[in-house]
Amino acid sequence: MNTSGTEAIAAVDAHHHLWNYDPVEYGWIGEEMKALRRDYTPDDLWREMGAANVQGAIAVQARQTLRETQWLLDLASTREYMLGVVGWVPLVDRDVAVHLERFAAFPKLRAVRHVLQDEPDPNYMLRADFHQGIRRLREHGLGYDILIHERHLPQAIQLVDANPHQTFILDHLAKPRIKDGALSPWRESLRELSRRQHVFCKLSGMATEADWNSWTGEQLAPYFEVALEAFTPSRLMFASDWPVLEAAGKYGHWVSVVRGWIARLSRDEQESILRKTALRAYRI
Repeated sequence: MNTSGTEAIAAVDAHHHLWNYDPVEYGWIGEEMKALRRDYTPDDLWREMGAANVQGAIAVQARQTLRETQWLLDLASTREYMLGVVGWVPLVDRDVAVHLERFAAFPKLRAVRHVLQDEPDPNYMLRADFHQGIRRLREHGLGYDILIHERHLPQAIQLVDANPHQTFILDHLAKPRIKDGALSPWRESLRELSRRQHVFCKLSGMATEADWNSWTGEQLAPYFEVALEAFTPSRLMFASDWPVLEAAGKYGHWVSVVRGWIARLSRDEQESILRKTALRAYRI
């Protein structure tokens, strides 16, 4: 894959995780993902980044606990390359303003995320109390990361339409059914969502939605092309979803795949996808 010229651009990884593994707290790491059942530390991340010319990264919550949000912010406060944190707060809690006030005192808190994809109610994101929590984010200049499956895109469109002044960042392209080779209705729904200029999108999570043992960059390319056309480089950003990525591939390989996809674009467009979009979306 030709990546001529892109290697020299230092990237920002807009989505990674860190954890001290505990089988109870990380019950979502099933038997098929047993390679992830270990600690993943900032030092591990820094080694992966250094080998791939990635010079900054944004940590994203992996558990829905205030304790983890505090832990990530503490780590970021002593590591220059950890540019920001997407934490968790209980958006539907009556004390959400108190929690946000506490964490917003840390300048590297840049957004909040709730694991919507695992909510039994597909309309959870349309609840009035959830919207009230979302509206609190603007008071602190915080974005909101949308973690959903493809089937939730219609509700996500309603969510962003109800909050036209809130910055939203879509994680993992809304997890299209890549393993099944399905483009529709994901393609049409993603295009519709992208018409909202306050929504950004991460190029991540694609390998783990494909066959973990046989995926190729060529197989994933049609999904990249849809996202590129829909969001354009100005609202599309590179991200790894490491170490979840480890279930289906290696950090350096994923960086190489993305660099290969964007090699035909202009230098400015490449820089947008590799770093500028993330910095703008998260106000870094």
